[in-house]
Formats: sequence, C-alpha cells, structure tokens
Amino acid sequence: GVLISDIRTTHHTDGIFYLQRELSQKGYSCLIYNTGTEAEEQVRYIQTIGQRKVDAAVLMGSIYQTEAVRDAIQKYIPSIPVFLCNGYLDLPNVYGLIADERRGVCDCVELLANKGRRNLAFILNRYTPSNCLKEEGFIEGVRRCCGGAPATVIESGTATDGILEATKGLLREHPEINGIIFSEDLLAVIGLRALTEMNRKVPEDVAVIGINNSQYAQICTPMLTSLDNMLYDLSSMVARDIFQVLNGQHVNRKVMVCSKIVERQST
Repeated sequence: GVLISDIRTTHHTDGIFYLQRELSQKGYSCLIYNTGTEAEEQVRYIQTIGQRKVDAAVLMGSIYQTEAVRDAIQKYIPSIPVFLCNGYLDLPNVYGLIADERRGVCDCVELLANKGRRNLAFILNRYTPSNCLKEEGFIEGVRRCCGGAPATVIESGTATDGILEATKGLLREHPEINGIIFSEDLLAVIGLRALTEMNRKVPEDVAVIGINNSQYAQICTPMLTSLDNMLYDLSSMVARDIFQVLNGQHVNRKVMVCSKIVERQST
C-alpha cells in the first residue's frame, strides 16, 4: 500500500514509478492512494490499507511525519512494516529513509557565496518537515558563508500566481538580492519566469537554485542548477528494505542519504 499526498506532484510520482518497478519484478503489486494533505484523510487511508491486509506500507514524503499519522499507524497497522520515503517516525514497525536536505541546502548557499553571491533568499511554497529542514540549512549556510548578511525567507504558497508575485515582491523589496534558492524545482522554474518579466538576467543578475533535480531543471531556460535529493536511490532502497524485512532480515530503521548539487546554467 503506497500513500501519496498529491498524485500531481511529479517528484513523488517519479519515486512511486521507481518503487513499483522494483516491486513488480518480485511479484508484488501496489495499491496507490491519493490521501491529500489533511490529517483526517491521511488517517482514513492508513485505516484502509490495514483493512486491505497489505504486506507493507510506503508513505511518500515528509508530510506524513506527524503525530496523527504516528497514532494511526499504532492503531490500524501496528504489525505491518511501514516505510517512510524522506521521513521517520519512532515506532517499532517503521523504517525511515531520509535525504540530508538540510546539509544539501547549506552546501547550495556555500556554492553561491563562493561565486560572490552573499545577498541570498530562500522561497518555499509551504511548511513541511522537509521544507523546515531546508530552511534550517539555508539559515545555517548564510550564517557561516555570507558575512553577516540577513537570511531572507519567503513563503509563497502553492499557486503559480502566488509564486510569481512572491519572487517579484522579494526583489522589489530587496533589490540587492543576487541569489535565490527555491524549495522545489517547479517553484524555481516559475521564479525564472518572474525574473524574466522583471528583466533580471540569470545568472548575471540573480543566480537561481532549485531542489529535487527533476525533469523541470533540464527543460527550462537557462537550465537549472538543482540539489539532487537522491529520489531514485531512496525509492530503490525502500524496495530493497521491503524485501529484506518480509524475508525476516535485519534492516536499519533510520538511514540518511547525502544529497548532491547538480550545477547547470542558472548559477
């Protein structure tokens, strides 16, 4: 049983594609549920996969790293192995594989600072456990690398118009900004449009970095530098761990995977 909060999120559906391909080779099929972001609905779907008597459960994304989900696992699927892709809950039947996005974003700040970009901003769409870690990495990177410059953080919302206006508003209020890190590649691509509409050249005037190293990063102009949070590796590791747990083998309950920067034209 695979839970995803929004089936339209390309990054997570890519992960499910990798996972499903690995599982099908071993004779398993996937029940995929689109849970939404509300705790009540997520709990209901955890109850559903318990009723369906699945062999294992996979929760895609840090959004499931909540007390409501924790309680639902304890109540409805306490004996089913549960795997969080980029998250962790401290329960005896839960296994977490986590991308080190905090350190990765800190490294992105260092990359920009080494290129002389010290007036930086971070734009996120909403606060999730993953985005909170990214924000922490940004603030730490600015503190270490940017010589006392402020760490400017903006929440844009998820709508395209909101992301456009957040980027434009940031630069109107802080014209000195010469580097922006976005919490996802899609946000960064929308941010590139905003910069074009403001006649700001990338990377000459403003350098831009996204996160996920998704297809968006390769098809936009200029091509986007992005933090690769190793989704393929995480999904493959989840599939491997499922097989090992179901075969009675020992599996580490919490594993962190290093992310890496893929540099392209936007920096």
